[in-house]
Amino acid sequence: MSITVFVPRDAAALAVGADKVAAAIEREAAQRGQDVRIVRNGSRGMLWLEVLVEVRTEHGRMAYGPVKPSDVASLFDAGFLTGGEHALGHGLTKEIPFLKGQTRLTFARCGVTDPLSLDDYRHYQGLKGLANAIAMAPADIVKQVTDSGLRGRGGAGFPTGIKWKTVADAKADQKYIVCNADEGDSGTFADRMIMEGDPFVLIEGMAIAGIAVGATKGYVYTRSEYPHAIAVMEEAIAIARAAGILGASVMGSPYAFDMEVRMGAGAYVCGEETSLLNSLEGKRGIVRAKPPLPALQGLFGKPTVVNNVMSLASIPVIMDRGAQFYRDFGVGRSHGTIPIQLAGNLKHGGLYETAFGLPLGQLINEIGGGTISGRPVKAVQVGGPLGAYFPPSLFDTIFDYEAFTAAGGLIGHAGVVVFDDTADMLKQARFAMEFCAVESCGKCTPCRIGSTRGVETVDKIAQGIEPEKNKVLLEDLCNTMKFGSLCALGGFTPYPVMSALTHFPQDFAPTPVREAAE
Repeated sequence: MSITVFVPRDAAALAVGADKVAAAIEREAAQRGQDVRIVRNGSRGMLWLEVLVEVRTEHGRMAYGPVKPSDVASLFDAGFLTGGEHALGHGLTKEIPFLKGQTRLTFARCGVTDPLSLDDYRHYQGLKGLANAIAMAPADIVKQVTDSGLRGRGGAGFPTGIKWKTVADAKADQKYIVCNADEGDSGTFADRMIMEGDPFVLIEGMAIAGIAVGATKGYVYTRSEYPHAIAVMEEAIAIARAAGILGASVMGSPYAFDMEVRMGAGAYVCGEETSLLNSLEGKRGIVRAKPPLPALQGLFGKPTVVNNVMSLASIPVIMDRGAQFYRDFGVGRSHGTIPIQLAGNLKHGGLYETAFGLPLGQLINEIGGGTISGRPVKAVQVGGPLGAYFPPSLFDTIFDYEAFTAAGGLIGHAGVVVFDDTADMLKQARFAMEFCAVESCGKCTPCRIGSTRGVETVDKIAQGIEPEKNKVLLEDLCNTMKFGSLCALGGFTPYPVMSALTHFPQDFAPTPVREAAE
């Protein structure tokens, strides 16, 4: 009887040698006459333990990591195939504190199953949501999503059900579902992990969305930097199509839905839905003025649902377990779970899915284990390169859309990047303006010109040129960009700049210029 060993095929694991570890295990097993079956699963999201090798034993799955190819022989010597003790051993995977403390709904299967096995997917409750949706009236699906309280997980937190209802009520001969998988924020990797580790959940979510609003075609728009995710998604779509989950009759129903993957050219602004739609149409990726909304005139001028990967991947559990089940997680108006991505100067970086309501400080100091450098935390940026910098004095802020807004920040895609006390916040403010200048599509003046003037103004402050006057000018520029930009690229750039200026004024003090003679 063969023993099943799991070695991740996730890009984070591949980057630290997962393929070589899998090959070493295969070689060692052959040499020792051991019958081993290797499953290339997704990542569990504990990135400091990658390559995380798991073995299925009679007691459950046992974890070993981080494993290098040179560790494989000693693992076999220690009897890891039956859960033997080893210096790299962590006991039962599900008992590892980082994993045990999570509420995994969207990521329930990620790292558990073979990403391209439909049998695995079905075994772990997959396709139940789609089966339920097929048996319901489309309007009832929209109502269930609305009642769940699900909000967009890509940035603004707009209620998903309202967007769906707008598209469902629109009259058109063709409608589309577009998945925004253009994950460009710093410190974010949740979309990639789902596409690589549980692609069928995204396919199922998009099919449910199509049935709900009357769309028969879907597109996953992702980045050229995600070759592994693209390959897995394309293979999973082909498998789903061959199994009758996609096509002219979804799971034998009267509903048709098919989908494909489209790769963007790496423009950050194409994370904004109208720029994404232009790119998808083969046009230059620039922002469209709204109205008309994409829900009414979106892809090729047709009514279009544009949702993030995390939003669509949350749909199957809502349709399987019910609106109330999902709604009961979270706080205030933030319902369900949020996959938080912990990155930067942190001991335990990775993905942590939990209900809304966890304090920021607990995520950093307890779950993340503090800085890997051992130095004090100085700032945490939440929400990507356009997110605000929070000092430790704001660490009691809970993960909730309204709480973050009240504190002058935004959750965005829930990427959390940690900086220790060596970070220079003036340089971080300059980076935000420079990033905006480089990534601006150029459509609107506040973003295109304001960001360039912003870089120049921060440089003047750094050089001690009329610092107080230029700080006032910087604030004025930020206000112009915030309220005058067409999209969130220019509109959100002021968040990191003003939060750095507000919370870390000491970093904006001019550096004394030495006399040339010295």
